[in-house]
Amino acid sequence: MISVGKERKFFDLREANRTLPLVSRIVRDVVDANARMREIHLEARQSIENGQTREAEALQDRLQELGFERSTYAEELEELGIELKDPNVGLVDFPAMLDGRIVYLCWKLGEEAIDHWHELSAGFAGRRPVGEEF
Repeated sequence: MISVGKERKFFDLREANRTLPLVSRIVRDVVDANARMREIHLEARQSIENGQTREAEALQDRLQELGFERSTYAEELEELGIELKDPNVGLVDFPAMLDGRIVYLCWKLGEEAIDHWHELSAGFAGRRPVGEEF
């Protein structure tokens, strides 16, 4: 990983792929926490609609705990220099340099390796296969 300044980290493809065992565990935790949050949110709404105030309050407390947990996982990724883009599907971007400009190496939970990249403004829809440029 090449560090520029104190904040921004840039990955080359090899280094980014080497982080995937750790990143995939963290991202799996993010996706799981997010799914549990959606379920609990629905349960809390049903409890409120059914007039079950105590149960709704307990579910709201659990929702806050899970939100904190998810934030902690996102911070772990951030400390590694990786940006969480979609906590629902486990999409992350690794900042990289290509021909003197910043781009993203793009990875989604379930993919075996980082095989795509995109311009900063392109997002997931603009992903391109990694080629010899990396």
